[in-house]
Amino acid sequence: MTETELDQSVDQSEAPKLIDRTIGNLRRAWKDLTGAARVKLTGVVRAELPDEDCKHLKRQIDECLERKGGEVSARAMAAHLGRTYLELNAEGRRRFLGLLAHEYRVDEQALAESAKTWLALQSQEGAPSADRDSVRLKAEAALRSALTPPRVRLLAQFNALPQGVKFLVDMRAELVELARHDPILKGLDDDLKSLLVSWFDVGFLELRCINWDAPASLLEKLARYEAVHAVKSWTDIKNRLAPDRRCYAFFHPQMPDEPLIYVWVALVKGIADNVQALLDVKREVLEDPSEADAAIFYSISNAQRGLDGISFGNFLIKRVVDDLAADFKHIKTYATLSPIPGFRAWLEEEIAQKPEQLLLPGEKSALEEILSGEIGSEGTRNVLSVLLDHSMWRRRQALEEAVRTPLLRLAARYLVQAKRKSSARDRVAHFHLSNGARIERINWLGDCSPKGLRESCGMMVNYLYRSADIEKNHEAYRGEGTIRTSSAIKSLMKGG
Repeated sequence: MTETELDQSVDQSEAPKLIDRTIGNLRRAWKDLTGAARVKLTGVVRAELPDEDCKHLKRQIDECLERKGGEVSARAMAAHLGRTYLELNAEGRRRFLGLLAHEYRVDEQALAESAKTWLALQSQEGAPSADRDSVRLKAEAALRSALTPPRVRLLAQFNALPQGVKFLVDMRAELVELARHDPILKGLDDDLKSLLVSWFDVGFLELRCINWDAPASLLEKLARYEAVHAVKSWTDIKNRLAPDRRCYAFFHPQMPDEPLIYVWVALVKGIADNVQALLDVKREVLEDPSEADAAIFYSISNAQRGLDGISFGNFLIKRVVDDLAADFKHIKTYATLSPIPGFRAWLEEEIAQKPEQLLLPGEKSALEEILSGEIGSEGTRNVLSVLLDHSMWRRRQALEEAVRTPLLRLAARYLVQAKRKSSARDRVAHFHLSNGARIERINWLGDCSPKGLRESCGMMVNYLYRSADIEKNHEAYRGEGTIRTSSAIKSLMKGG
């Protein structure tokens, strides 16, 4: 779904802290549930879940699936099982998920028998009757039940627990990574994702505008989950929530204190071309936002790794545009200031595979003249390597001017022509083009941070959202792979 803008933002150094917080919060939330019900809790398992402890765990799972006793007992058993999972270490949790994946998948024999019964009924001839319809309905119900693995029924039980949905989201955050290397775990991940998709339908989500008066715990989460432009301090957050700035986030009723995805917006005069200027804590604040004529989306972050593959970003932008349009009638331009995260990697590939096709004659001559005496035996390939070496051309003004034209042109070519099947290769471009934006402008040195220079040679791009064109742009891109661009981008691609 995502730009670097839509990638999970938690720094690896923060991951253990997040797990610890989740464990602490859920232990407290579920402690009273197991104590309030008279439930026989079977066995104790150790943190690494050795083989001999798996039988105790399997007994706990079976007890949950049997749902003996009343609703209180069922919730208590689910809470106890959830606490067992939280008290395992990383290896124990991996083994827990493996047990669910292997032992609680679809019963193939039961499925085959249900399918056989259902197919036999479909082949029967004769006039419809109430009895026959009743038998078919029962067969269909039995087939649906056989197609639902026991692990799905188990996972669904956590929905009824306090913070149970958050528990499952965090469980999937670990499962997503593990499933990349294990097809059995991939099946469990698909099952859990399907549950979450049904629970996180966009119709259930609440859009909130977050301001400086929001709880400190929420502001801290915005800083921690930020995926694009790292938050450095409380002053930084305050700057991003100044009178001429906005932050919008989607929340779910079952996770009211946890943002799912959020976007930072700058209200400015004209289309912004430099993210450092937007983020500068010493900038001149536009105290009266009514003076702004443009809304710039400069960062979008998914806050929940466990919701990977469940798209909210397109709905978020459209809802935010509607909200801003209602509040600020004078804003006429809605655009992004976005990274180009895949550009430099693509350029490295192009230099390795077809160096002679990258530079125009005038561009090559200009570089060769400046680099006279510095070019090695590899000729064109050596000249092209300078494009990738920002530490070199940033120190030499003439060289920076010489690389600017080819880098801008090649960035335009990358965004428009580099494809993954029929879609834009760049994931940020794909996201915005799918939403109906057009590529408006490429900004030279729009992001001079180490990350910006490393990923996109410092360039950023504006994607323009024009209400009258959004639907037809979306249809052209999704249906035909057609990418809408401004005249400035077309000119760049021609070398103009």
